[in-house]
Amino acid sequence: MQGNGGMNEIMRQAARMRRRMDEIREAMKDQEVTAASAGGKIDVTASYEGKLRSIRIDPEFLAAEGLEFALDAVVAAANSALGTAEERMQAELSKATGGIKIPGLFG
Repeated sequence: MQGNGGMNEIMRQAARMRRRMDEIREAMKDQEVTAASAGGKIDVTASYEGKLRSIRIDPEFLAAEGLEFALDAVVAAANSALGTAEERMQAELSKATGGIKIPGLFG
């Protein structure tokens, strides 16, 4: 049964990598990124965990441009903030795996 030792070691390494990635996620989940749209009149802040934290709408912009346009700008800023947060989290997780994409570990 000598052949099983290699598989067991691979499983132990995978478990260590999973724990390390969980540690990274936990450590980074509260970090934030802010994205702007409409020339800085809209700001949306999201956590690296993928949760929206705040939305700021310039009241003068809202009054001048109307609710529909302001909401479109909020969606654009939110998508940008969430996308950037996801990219930064994945970049940190990728460092833990040495850049290797392992199915099931990036979930």
